[in-house]
Amino acid sequence: MPKPSRQTFRGGFPMNTATLLKAMKKILDPSRIVHGELERRLYSYDSSYLSVRGRYCPDIVVLPRSTAEVSKIMAFAYGNGVPVTPRGAGSGETCGCVPVRGGIVMDLSGWNTVEEVDVHNMQVLVRPGVVHSRLNDHLARFGLFFPPDPGSTRMCTLGGMVANNSSGMRAVKYGTTEQYVLGLEVVLPDGEVIVTGGQNCRALKNASGINLTKLFVGSEGTLGVITLIRLRVWPRPRARGIAMACFDKLEQAPAAVLDVYRAGILPSGIEILDESAIRAVNLYRPEINLPSAEAILLFEVDGNPASVEWEGQMIAEIMIKNSATVEWSTDPQRMTALWQGRSVVAAAASRLRPDGTRVFAGEDVCVPLDRVAEALRAIKDLGRKYGIAVVAYGHIGDGNIHTALVIDPDNPDEVSRLDGLVDEIHRLAVNLRGTTTGEHGVGLVRSAYSLLEHGNALERMRQVKGALDPRGIMNPGKIF
Repeated sequence: MPKPSRQTFRGGFPMNTATLLKAMKKILDPSRIVHGELERRLYSYDSSYLSVRGRYCPDIVVLPRSTAEVSKIMAFAYGNGVPVTPRGAGSGETCGCVPVRGGIVMDLSGWNTVEEVDVHNMQVLVRPGVVHSRLNDHLARFGLFFPPDPGSTRMCTLGGMVANNSSGMRAVKYGTTEQYVLGLEVVLPDGEVIVTGGQNCRALKNASGINLTKLFVGSEGTLGVITLIRLRVWPRPRARGIAMACFDKLEQAPAAVLDVYRAGILPSGIEILDESAIRAVNLYRPEINLPSAEAILLFEVDGNPASVEWEGQMIAEIMIKNSATVEWSTDPQRMTALWQGRSVVAAAASRLRPDGTRVFAGEDVCVPLDRVAEALRAIKDLGRKYGIAVVAYGHIGDGNIHTALVIDPDNPDEVSRLDGLVDEIHRLAVNLRGTTTGEHGVGLVRSAYSLLEHGNALERMRQVKGALDPRGIMNPGKIF
């Protein structure tokens, strides 16, 4: 067995795995402490390619199951200057939950109870480890649902969604996670416990005081540990329909989306697949047999049956003016078939290159709606410039473009070219008056672009961070 690594954390207190283990055993049952070298390495990764290339092993992993336990762990860490990285399912794509400076990883994924469904007040209280799809399965019993819909619905946790302000395919109508967070219980870096949104509040509106809830949403674990979430929920729509439109020219697709908006229709989701995504899907699942086109748009509408049918027919009429083919359906089987092409594209991307691997890098830019076509064309040009296969798809309704980059990760030259491509994709988004991330967050992956995006506002963010975490122990190395 190799000797445990020894390092001095920011607080100046010499610490190693054995010392941390002894301290944590005073707080937690030993069964909820991970300290073996192999087991700790499992916490060195998320879905990002950067985490695969780095060496970000924690010194110890803890699995608390109460606010009191979290508070004691944080008080110890704060007193000794030990970094703490909160973690959910590890499905993120930005190195956000990876301990880039070692220390403690706090795994909250097993703390997964739905504490209360307050049907009368349209809200639910959940612990941070509740998985998104399981929450909606639970809410369905009450005729309710939590609208944000990330692609990782069967994996991602609510704590991670709040920390990263996640959204997904239905954000165009329903917005992002921040619109649904009514209040939080948070353990601050020094162990203090606070409740935002009102200590005993169950109101759906609250204009009292500075909105600390919004401060923690999207803070990526850099300000505190979220231990309880109060979410607003909505009635489940009674009907749903999907329209598919195929376009000979890529530029026609964004223009068609704007035409739908101008008609006064707000679909619950609008997704785009470009020519490369269409080819990848057909190689991966030939039975789907998507039509050949430069772009395919998928429109989802939901609501009551009459309005869904009317909106769907209106979308079909608008699309037929510029698209090669249009199909509209409310049949559940056909809707599943139409939606399947979009749902498998991330997994299908690597089929464009049999010896390649899809990597998560440069995957989440967001641009203004009127620059989507320009961004897609430019990203394709950049792919050719660097000799890297690029599959483009995403949530065109709000300008969020996902790029699947396919490389041979064992080829150092390709990896170097990948870095150049990713950098140019991020800078392209900012130059088009967009952002480097629409929904996945900054983490470590995009922290180099924070000053470019925010200017001197970044220093004000640092001041907020310093006020709540003066010792800099909360998820250090992220965002800034």
